Amino acid sequence: MLSTYRIFLERAARNPGAVGAVAPSSPALAREIAAVVPRTGSPTVVELGPGTGALSTAIADRLPAGGRHLAIELDDGMVEHLRGELPWLDVIQGDASQLGALLADAGVHQVDAVVSGLPWSIFPGKLQHEILREVGGVLRPGGAFTTFAYAHALGMAGARQFRRRLDVCFDEVVTSRTVWRNVPPARIYVCRRPNLS
Repeated sequence: MLSTYRIFLERAARNPGAVGAVAPSSPALAREIAAVVPRTGSPTVVELGPGTGALSTAIADRLPAGGRHLAIELDDGMVEHLRGELPWLDVIQGDASQLGALLADAGVHQVDAVVSGLPWSIFPGKLQHEILREVGGVLRPGGAFTTFAYAHALGMAGARQFRRRLDVCFDEVVTSRTVWRNVPPARIYVCRRPNLS
């Protein structure tokens, strides 16, 4: 656990504009976010911005034996950490705005769920839109996309812009209650039926 926090703090100090968090997601938040992962069949799940792997373990706990879990991570230090600490995780180094191409290179064209730990509120609007379009393009019919926003930041321009963009990109967006057992507290968005028009 201490090594995970050390890696997180090192990467955040080197590139605070890309990490966008003060601590890894708590187990309580991770379990709630991972609730969209199917427990049966052979689902394929993609995780965006796994960081130190806080959400990865919660996803793995739900994923059935026949499932596949891919993680897209841009930061080379986090990629190295994940490959060393979570050898069962299929880590792909790359930018989430190129999600479709990255998955195609891995032989994946549609997925059952996309789970995101990306710091949306610090992304420019164009990048938010590009990533959400990529997510919508790889989700199977009936698939779900889930992510979270810190409760204290919900009033910030970037967070409000992201919430509006979710409504444009998906027909259904459900907002959870606040998950207080996280630093800082957060709300989860569960999105279905992407609007690709």
